[in-house]
Amino acid sequence: MATAATDLKVFKPTDYKAEIHNDWCPGCGDFGILGALQMALAKLQIPPHRVAVISGIGCSGKTPHYMHTYAFHTLHGRVMPSVTAMKLANHELTVIGVGGDGDAYGIGAGHFVNGGRRNLDITYIVFNNDVYALTKGQASPTIQKGMKTKSMPEESIMEAINPILLGLACGYTFVARGYALDTKYLADLIARAIQHRGSALVDVLQTCPTYNDLHTKGYYAETVNGQPRLYKLDDTDYDPVVHNPDDPVEVAQKKAQALLKSQEAGGRIALGVYYQMEVPTYEDYLKKKIPGLREKPLAELDLYHRDITPNLQELM
Repeated sequence: MATAATDLKVFKPTDYKAEIHNDWCPGCGDFGILGALQMALAKLQIPPHRVAVISGIGCSGKTPHYMHTYAFHTLHGRVMPSVTAMKLANHELTVIGVGGDGDAYGIGAGHFVNGGRRNLDITYIVFNNDVYALTKGQASPTIQKGMKTKSMPEESIMEAINPILLGLACGYTFVARGYALDTKYLADLIARAIQHRGSALVDVLQTCPTYNDLHTKGYYAETVNGQPRLYKLDDTDYDPVVHNPDDPVEVAQKKAQALLKSQEAGGRIALGVYYQMEVPTYEDYLKKKIPGLREKPLAELDLYHRDITPNLQELM
């Protein structure tokens, strides 16, 4: 008779891969992000049926189609409302939102802001390639002022959004940056984001060989003043963790540190966790208000046979 240990299935990255033809452009950074996500889930050994991946519209919107997990492909800019609903309906699921920089920081900016404020225990992975690639390469909110890709008729005349600063301002309690073509390290960052209890943002620098001829694989591989353009915060003495969340001074100092690092002069770009703070999640507050949620998720509660008399009495 088999023992309990031998009965346990060890999940591999391929166990999270759907048998669907992938039609992204050759060389697209989306492949690296997809692979990193599958590697992260395998690293954490989360069963596929305990994972939900939600996307918006754009090239990145196809990601759930290629995942052997629960999946939902929603409307443009509506990743966060769908992620919120999924997590509140079943807080035991590992819920992951995926979307492009246009979908997250442009079309869905309002939802992105309030999603961070709630501090739900979710992860949002943003595919950041500076352009709206699915609709032929228009400038997205993250492209720098004065830049012009081969798909743009003129230079961008607006200041770029800083995703790290935006995440900090919106209340995300885990803010990180990865690179699509460094799949192994990106998988580690995604795993850390999923393990974090709270709203986690992973902004991923992503190559788009079809429309963005500025931020290419070669650009990210360049050296700046004799040093690699991309470097890891893990290799420095940078500490992103707020050790005392009740100390407003420390919280402010850690956010200021992350802001300065995200606007580093000289063209170098830091990869890794910029900011991390453990505080009660939105679900923690709900469990205090709704005792039944302490035992099981909302999706499993018997809502049709409960006694609502106390609720009615409050309204009288």
